[in-house]
Amino acid sequence: MGNIKPLVIGSLTAPVPVIQGGMGVGISLSSLAGAVAARGGIGVISTAQIGYREPDFDDDPIGANLRAVGTEIAKAREIAGGGILGVNIMVATRRYEDYVRAAVAAGIDLIISGAGLPMELPKLVGASETKLVPIVSSVKSAQVIMKYWWKKHGRLPDAVIVEGPLAGGHLGFHKEQLADIDGLHYDDEVQAVIEEVNATAAAHGMHIPVIMAGGVYTRADMEHYFVMGAEGVQMATRFVTTYECDAPEAYKQAYLDAKKEDIVIVQSPVGMPGRAILNPFIRRAGEGRIPHGKCHLCVSTCEPSQTPYCITEALVNAVRGNTEDALIFCGANAWRASKLEHVKDIMDEFRP
Repeated sequence: MGNIKPLVIGSLTAPVPVIQGGMGVGISLSSLAGAVAARGGIGVISTAQIGYREPDFDDDPIGANLRAVGTEIAKAREIAGGGILGVNIMVATRRYEDYVRAAVAAGIDLIISGAGLPMELPKLVGASETKLVPIVSSVKSAQVIMKYWWKKHGRLPDAVIVEGPLAGGHLGFHKEQLADIDGLHYDDEVQAVIEEVNATAAAHGMHIPVIMAGGVYTRADMEHYFVMGAEGVQMATRFVTTYECDAPEAYKQAYLDAKKEDIVIVQSPVGMPGRAILNPFIRRAGEGRIPHGKCHLCVSTCEPSQTPYCITEALVNAVRGNTEDALIFCGANAWRASKLEHVKDIMDEFRP
């Protein structure tokens, strides 16, 4: 199709209009992000418990994480060959502002931020060149962010990501909505966000691309949203089953083995519904509380004494290959993965 063009975000141009979605804990680090950036897309490192391999992670998780932010960005730069790199930092992260400052100090090209509304993000990045890309799931949240940012900080987002109900991991929807996704008629919401962002951009003499996320797996999926006016897509699930993904082989195999009926909505212990692969851990979690060790200070919405299980422990188990005792987040299309592939092959499929 002729309307597929490079993705322009301010002074940055990605030849392939694909952002690789951030996946924590440890699934999208320097290897995957660097490979995507090197092939013309935007590679994204997730900062969620990014320091889990650091020797002091148990004693000083935030210190370990902040150190690892700089380390992983530097490693990704070596692989990226001048390509564009971003980080995904959840608003719900404890000490969110410190992660933002660490990424900016490391020279990151853009910050993607959801799991809450990133109202003070412009203040945290200051006069740096780092581009700011909030994630929204409704036209209302897009309006709130743009109005507030302009009034309080005198700037607008450099791009907006709309994340739909087919995405992986934590979702910005109620469980009742996720029980009838067709009934949401979500394309109407996507269209409304695109129109709202375009109108705001035009009123300020700017260009703010809208990027669609959630359920994008093939070029045909991308073309569907480009017809609606999107200028890029964000994909995560498709990149898990690549040779370059930072996930261990057992994690990738869980995707390859998953059937459509194995992909379920779970209630995360941090208060949001999420999408994951059904496994023994999920079944145990449904039967009662799973004891856990000390708190690793992940997100502000978790109350350690009340949580049914520790999400950090469950996700660290996943990235260490202990998939039977793990929470394995995935998008709605994870069951479509049938083989490992190279990042290059995916990027070639999506190239204008």
